[in-house]
Amino acid sequence: METSDPATPASAATEPHTSYLEEKAFKSRTLLVFGTVTDTMAADITRRLIALDADSDQPIDMLVSSPGGHLESGDAIHDIVRFIAAPVNMVGTGWVGSAATHLYLSVPRERRYCTPNTRFLIHQPSGGAGGPASDIAIHAREIVKARERIARTIARETGKLLEAVLVDIERDRWLSAGEAVEYGLVSRIIERKTELRR
Repeated sequence: METSDPATPASAATEPHTSYLEEKAFKSRTLLVFGTVTDTMAADITRRLIALDADSDQPIDMLVSSPGGHLESGDAIHDIVRFIAAPVNMVGTGWVGSAATHLYLSVPRERRYCTPNTRFLIHQPSGGAGGPASDIAIHAREIVKARERIARTIARETGKLLEAVLVDIERDRWLSAGEAVEYGLVSRIIERKTELRR
């Protein structure tokens, strides 16, 4: 009778199953952006985007369920989605907040979808800088620049006036799926994969 080797990590036992799922996801041209946006996530997602783009010019489906996270990591994903040639369908599900909303807005409105129970959150960036007053002042200026950049992106992608967006993101602004459509974040609420644009 065979017994498992106690020295073998648990992750190694599940590796073939994980590899199978990864291969299936690649073949279906589907990417999952779930959890906090970090530099590690951004490196992984951008690498996959570039690989899928090199493989084919067929659409890539990106499912997003994230509270947000590191803004510049979201920027990296946002910019690479716009950089590659293959079109990307963004599908919000669960919740799409903060930096995740920013990367969600990297595609044209007609390619932005969400499932019926998705919630969206837009707001200005926050910071918790400490240290010398001069450093705090530098951080404050950078937060103001980031706020304006986020507002410009939202305005560009929704068709709203920049001044109105700046007011909207002054505090947390939550939107249901229907409200996100009205706001211009989302083109359509979908329930089936067959409803995605090809």
